Amino acid sequence: MLHLLDPNDPEAPFPPVESAETEPDGLLALGGDLHPRRLLNAYRAGIFPWYSADQPLLWWSPDPRTVLFPERLKVSRSLRKSLRNKPFTVTFDSAFEAVIDACAAPRGGESGTWITRDMASAYRELHQLGHAHSVEVWLDHELAGGLYGIAMGRVFFGESMFSRVSEASKVGFVHLLRQLQARGYRLVDCQVYTAHLISLGAEEIPRREFCRLLDRWCPQPGNPGNWSDWKPAAP
Repeated sequence: MLHLLDPNDPEAPFPPVESAETEPDGLLALGGDLHPRRLLNAYRAGIFPWYSADQPLLWWSPDPRTVLFPERLKVSRSLRKSLRNKPFTVTFDSAFEAVIDACAAPRGGESGTWITRDMASAYRELHQLGHAHSVEVWLDHELAGGLYGIAMGRVFFGESMFSRVSEASKVGFVHLLRQLQARGYRLVDCQVYTAHLISLGAEEIPRREFCRLLDRWCPQPGNPGNWSDWKPAAP
């Protein structure tokens, strides 16, 4: 049976990730709340929330885990052209709410979204506390793409990205990875497999190895606070 989390105790420990279901892969617990402390404890343990508006709050830790080591980033020839030639402007932490709203918008004819109103509110609070960050990609002063996630120690936990212009989110992702590598970050959590992420250099590793890396790199000093002074690297 799934572990039921107490909504009145955000410090209550999660069950061991090894107890997660294999079908559906990684489903570990349900219930609780989206209190900042519970969310941070979840990420630190290799767990993340993922549910839709008609479901209870569900917590996941899939095996294997999709990750990207910043030094292994792959940039295709076409993406290099976009980085070099398209007049994109990239910023950090300058429009977090606009990015999360864009990520939450239904896509491709879908009517729903996993970024519920409560979920968006929780990550806005994490942003105000200096834990959640966004990357914005602008074209002609309009938001063309972006992404957001959680930083902890030397690990960045990616949550969602969006594009309104072709390759805009990839451009933002490349600039983020370059900044993370320059600042000593060692790992980006991509959560689950997608061909899009694999094309950028992501890979799958066993959950046990992923948690071992979190134990090693999350406690190390990171970059808390606002990232608005970060500047995109040269193409």
